[in-house]
Amino acid sequence: MAGNTFGNLFKLTTFGESHGVAIGGVIDGCPSGITLDFDAIQEELNRRKPGQSAIVTQRKEPDAVDFHSGIFEGKTTGTPIGFAIFNTNQKSHDYGHIKDSYRPSHADYVYDKKYGFRDYRGGGRSSARETASRVVAGAIAKQFLKGITFDAYVSQVGELQLNKNYKELDFSLTESNPVRCPDPAMAEKMENYIKDVRKEGDTIGGVISCVIKNVPIGLGEPAFDKLHAELGKAMLSINAVKGFEYGSGFEGVKMKGSAHNDKFNSDGTTQTNYSGGIQGGISNGMDIYFKVAFKPVATVIQAYETIDKDGNMVKTQGKGRHDPCVVPRAVPIVEAMAALVIADYMLLNRTIKV
Repeated sequence: MAGNTFGNLFKLTTFGESHGVAIGGVIDGCPSGITLDFDAIQEELNRRKPGQSAIVTQRKEPDAVDFHSGIFEGKTTGTPIGFAIFNTNQKSHDYGHIKDSYRPSHADYVYDKKYGFRDYRGGGRSSARETASRVVAGAIAKQFLKGITFDAYVSQVGELQLNKNYKELDFSLTESNPVRCPDPAMAEKMENYIKDVRKEGDTIGGVISCVIKNVPIGLGEPAFDKLHAELGKAMLSINAVKGFEYGSGFEGVKMKGSAHNDKFNSDGTTQTNYSGGIQGGISNGMDIYFKVAFKPVATVIQAYETIDKDGNMVKTQGKGRHDPCVVPRAVPIVEAMAALVIADYMLLNRTIKV
């Protein structure tokens, strides 16, 4: 299997399966001399880990990260950083009923056809559990991106949409509720809706918005490595993501150019920011903001019809521990992938001073 490495200079290679011994990764290209805050890294993992509230999967994993290389006396050495997160609460028997059949809209069928074999226990390598390794790398990237902030939050669950500009929100409230929506009234509605969907044995999708502030001018490498193109790739590599838009996005098609153009101030900033902080594929110093759409989780705890490995139609039912809505736990994943992209481009620009 190829495609397990992300990045150019700041690279992350991940390994492991949902029900294997461990998941983990190797970070290559991290600058030396960075004093790491291990508590902050673990806190990022805690935001993503399962079992943290009543509206996520009840798999109980501590998601404690063990570092094995690249760090000495609390500082990065510049050599590859190897780490592992050991799985402790697998219940592989929950997946015995799909050993010979395929779950609709999962990776089961295509993995089997491509590789001639699949790990049916929780999806194996295709499981979103792999994203914990990304969170570790993203947490380290954040620690040397001094002054740059990443604020992701849930802005929509199903039809419930937070219709507020990000400048109107208090991001300190994002972690105050299990949905991770910085608007308390909307967060309560979203939470109750997710609980209702869960009782039905069903799932629902949602949208995560993200704002990156204090990005310097000049990140991005046209023509094929535009900054927004790499952000799009990063977000679309996350499990269950079906869409990415930045700046004015699809709404911008409703505007005329005279209204959509971001007029300059004398200092080079712009009066509006429909460009989303990126022009010509290069950061312009304004806030970068984007949205990421997540589909409903494919595993529904209901009876359904599917096919088995011999092409026969069979009836089965979803079992196991699954998220009724993935977006609350995906917030730190979006931030992590954004941090990996910015870290990579900062190194390309040689603008990091440790």
